[in-house]
Amino acid sequence: MRASRTLATLDEVDAGDHVCQMLKRTDDVVGRSRAFVADGALHGDKVVVVGPAFHRGSEFAPLVLDPARLDGSLLAAVRREAANADREGFRSLRVLHHVTPGCRPERATELLRSELDLEEFAADTGAMVVCAYSGDLDLTTLRQIQCVHPHRLGSSPGPPAFQVYRAGKEGWTVSGTIDSEGAGAFATILCTLLAQTATVRLLCHTVEFFDAAGMGALADAARHLPDRKVILEGTNDTVRLAWELSGFAVPDIPVVIAS
Repeated sequence: MRASRTLATLDEVDAGDHVCQMLKRTDDVVGRSRAFVADGALHGDKVVVVGPAFHRGSEFAPLVLDPARLDGSLLAAVRREAANADREGFRSLRVLHHVTPGCRPERATELLRSELDLEEFAADTGAMVVCAYSGDLDLTTLRQIQCVHPHRLGSSPGPPAFQVYRAGKEGWTVSGTIDSEGAGAFATILCTLLAQTATVRLLCHTVEFFDAAGMGALADAARHLPDRKVILEGTNDTVRLAWELSGFAVPDIPVVIAS
């Protein structure tokens, strides 16, 4: 079973991990990447570095995928690389994604959806995915991005208020508190998942609470598309009672909350 954890170094990255690595502006990006790439060679893993074109001038040039030149989505590209790695006899795939967020407000939502795809990819294939972010992200965007990474590395303002990550074929683990600060990100996550499957199972054994905004986001996301359903398993008594008292336990909201 995958579990959330904080890593001290990239050496601790294991199969199926999806890591959010926070880099300072002064960090030597190439230097910090070198060990991850070298470990791939040592263990027989295929390594792919995803980053802007300037990385092509580095020692990693043969390994680089330039996001601006991809034919299709990043997810499609890494899935092709994983299939190639299997055919070529590699043990697994290592993806080192140097993210350049840009400054457009809508970019945060795009990144969140992309990271959610990478989270499912890492969990389902056993690939090792490290997403390296520089320290110029605003705090709100950083917390949104961190919430779909079960693993963290580097300096950060602490863990996000909630996390959503893949729990194998069983569904998605949800932990922490979904409140007004995280409700928007939670809604984006659920709408993205519901667009891909008719029933989304959320394992909520470690959810502490949904406030009114969090419950509203859950209800709105469940009604976002027709013939969809969200199942929450393992919720505590407080969450179940709050859901009922808030008037959300009605037939036209396709959410099932179970103990």
